[in-house]
Amino acid sequence: MEIYVVQMGDTVDGIAAAFGVEVERLIDDNQLVYPYALAVGQALLIDTGDLTSDGEGMREIAVSGYAYPFISGWVLERTLPYLTDLLVFSYGFTGDGQLIPPLWNDTWMIELAYEYGTRPILVLTPFGPDGRFNNRLINAVVNDDEAQTVLIENLLQVIEEKGYQGVDIDFEYILAEDRDAFTAFVRNVTDTMRANGYQTSVALAPKTSADQTGLLYAGKDYGALGEAADYVFLMTYEWGYTYGPPMAVAPINQVRRVVEYALTEIPAEKITLGIPNYGYDWPLPYDRGVTRATTLGNIEAVRIAIEQGAEILFDEVAQSPYFRYFESEIEHEVWFEDVRSLQEKFNLIEQYNLRGCGYWTIMQWFRANWMLLDSRFEIGKAFDD
Repeated sequence: MEIYVVQMGDTVDGIAAAFGVEVERLIDDNQLVYPYALAVGQALLIDTGDLTSDGEGMREIAVSGYAYPFISGWVLERTLPYLTDLLVFSYGFTGDGQLIPPLWNDTWMIELAYEYGTRPILVLTPFGPDGRFNNRLINAVVNDDEAQTVLIENLLQVIEEKGYQGVDIDFEYILAEDRDAFTAFVRNVTDTMRANGYQTSVALAPKTSADQTGLLYAGKDYGALGEAADYVFLMTYEWGYTYGPPMAVAPINQVRRVVEYALTEIPAEKITLGIPNYGYDWPLPYDRGVTRATTLGNIEAVRIAIEQGAEILFDEVAQSPYFRYFESEIEHEVWFEDVRSLQEKFNLIEQYNLRGCGYWTIMQWFRANWMLLDSRFEIGKAFDD
């Protein structure tokens, strides 16, 4: 695999000829659309050899991806060959431990996951009536032994009935005073799951020190949770977010800080590096509390740059692409992921011998990402497909 950055005057035909590859392959691999215009600064992945590999000499990693049950079947079928674990988002619960299933049927996803040798994993989230993370709900359950017992029993029952192979605990905004109770809850879930042949993971906000303050961080004890769960999922994204100022979603300098801290508390073989499969489009000027960014896919971002005639720039510190454009006299700033920024994240996995990576989310198909990942690592499979 080679990465080529488009220069002024480049064409698809000319790039294909320069690298000795078929034009159709270049178009398909990079999801280009007719008439196949390019943006200056656009990063293309070029497969100069055989895409398939037997994995000889490559390190095996685990790859996971979050998906809602309304994901396109077309997208899921194309993504599952690259996944070890499919994280189905999500099941909620009540204060007395009753499970709340997703609004959409998840059975078809579980069945399809098995067809591709991928483990289906139930994601547990503490959503309130407004659809947001509710730390009072967390407080009620982790401090109530009876409610906790009921919730764990219900989890096990649904996992066994539906064919899930484990649970991912995605609790956010945990109150600082609930830190130890939450850790105990994760340990109880893990013990029950292990006793029945299932796995448990826990999602961790991106901390850079043990004493980091803030609602996202204070309730997560990296060391204790790393010991309690089978593995952890570092949510190394959302530096650039919907209500924040324009910046990279997952700047590599910040991601590295999180990984390096996590390694002081958790074994590398337990750490999954979170990767965003999306970007944001901010209207300018940014006004805190007023400006709201729009989420967009990585392929969509490039197409906007092409349509608007914008040059894609690359921030060397964040190792992330971005560009600006005008629409209806309003300036916009877009940050997203491309194969260059993804390559840097894959380098971290290799450098620190991490367990693997996980995507939030796999709802949109990004072919070049999976090709690049497949060229770097052997992707572990839970079952024979």
